[in-house]
Amino acid sequence: MENQTRVLELVEKHGKDNVVVVLGGAEAEASGLAAETVTTGDPTFAGPLTGVQLGLPVYHIFELKDIIPEDVWEEQISMMEMVLDVDEIIKEVATYRERNGG
Repeated sequence: MENQTRVLELVEKHGKDNVVVVLGGAEAEASGLAAETVTTGDPTFAGPLTGVQLGLPVYHIFELKDIIPEDVWEEQISMMEMVLDVDEIIKEVATYRERNGG
């Protein structure tokens, strides 16, 4: 719920066109839920984004590997890349981004 509040505050402060959401969830389902929340609204109807269609572009950190400095990737992300189902996570997040036209 705190993350939903932060996202909403950032959008109010900077506008939808100036906010991109980068997720780091370890599971495809959880990442998909987060992606859905920032695009079409909170599907659990429990948070401040319930019924709020922000339509924000959303990516998983794994999708941004090519733009992250190699040393940072190695230190911060590479271990998780080895043990998680990267393709499934990316597929899930991309589904919501594509539904949103992104």
